[in-house]
Amino acid sequence: MASIQKRPSGVYRARYRDPDGKEHSRHFKRKIDAQKWLKEVSASIVTGQYVDPKAGEISFEDYFKKWETRQIWAPATRRNARNAVARCTFKDAKLKSIRKADVEEFVKHLHDEGLAASSIKTIMRIVQMILKSATEDRMIAVDPAVGVKLPRVSRAKEMVLPSVEEVGALINAADRPLKLLIALCAFAGLRRGEAIAVQLGDFDFETQTLNVQRQVRSAEGGGSEYEAPKHDSGRVVYLPKPLLDLVTDHVENWGLRGPDKWLFALTPAGPGRGYLEPQWRELKKEAGHDDLRQHDLRHFYASGLIASGCDVVTVQRALGHSAASITLDIYSHLWKSAEDLTRGAAAGLMGEANIKVG
Repeated sequence: MASIQKRPSGVYRARYRDPDGKEHSRHFKRKIDAQKWLKEVSASIVTGQYVDPKAGEISFEDYFKKWETRQIWAPATRRNARNAVARCTFKDAKLKSIRKADVEEFVKHLHDEGLAASSIKTIMRIVQMILKSATEDRMIAVDPAVGVKLPRVSRAKEMVLPSVEEVGALINAADRPLKLLIALCAFAGLRRGEAIAVQLGDFDFETQTLNVQRQVRSAEGGGSEYEAPKHDSGRVVYLPKPLLDLVTDHVENWGLRGPDKWLFALTPAGPGRGYLEPQWRELKKEAGHDDLRQHDLRHFYASGLIASGCDVVTVQRALGHSAASITLDIYSHLWKSAEDLTRGAAAGLMGEANIKVG
């Protein structure tokens, strides 16, 4: 219900009740302005776009603090989100006052600080999630992050791909149990946390497969705990026999730990998040590969699949990505381009046609 009343002072008081029955009012010098305002409010209520004018008074940071309590996050994800908000240039601003320009200026600020495009994208993913949620919660009418362009991530420049010879040299130089850990990352595509959490029962030596069903992560308050792989990326990986031979060698010559038969652990309780990290750093330093991360071994595995002709869906499933678009976002530069495929196909046709020059 809406109404306009002329006050003794000569101004017009426009009033309406929102969907919750709460009354709101504004004063205007001209009746036509009051009518226009009520028309806009009424339209927003009818279309479901109505936002309480006082809802956006809360600051970006204070809204985040309430919003994060509703999120089911791993400790590392929660830390990353809090760090992203802490460095946000408009964290103290009221939600309703944040504009697209503010978000763009924050992106520019991160770029000027020298952050890599991938790091900016990670921070902005959190900021975008918060602003999208604020819009869905009817705290603000329009999401100011929509349409904000981020620096393009050049995967080709940021990705470190060791050669086959370098990976082989690292594995041959490693002692047990690090030898098998490196091999599982390089030839099964496991993330480090997934590889460390492997148990003997996860292997099926008859079908030559590995069921990736857990990962180790940092627990809230310290220590380590186990959970399903990130983003529901549990999967079955098909293993080459030489890798299974390394597993057998590991079991026979290094052994297992505890009733769960952990492959990588010093105690029956299982391995911690940082297990074998010092040994890995020392090994790669001696090999002259200080910039190599264990996650780069996963990239090495993916690049090998692509070079062997595996399509994007096959690679996606092997890596446990939730969508093929993620696989393409990371590895698209490794697949042959349409030009390469067209040129190769045409060359093959010409070869079959036995064309003679001259």
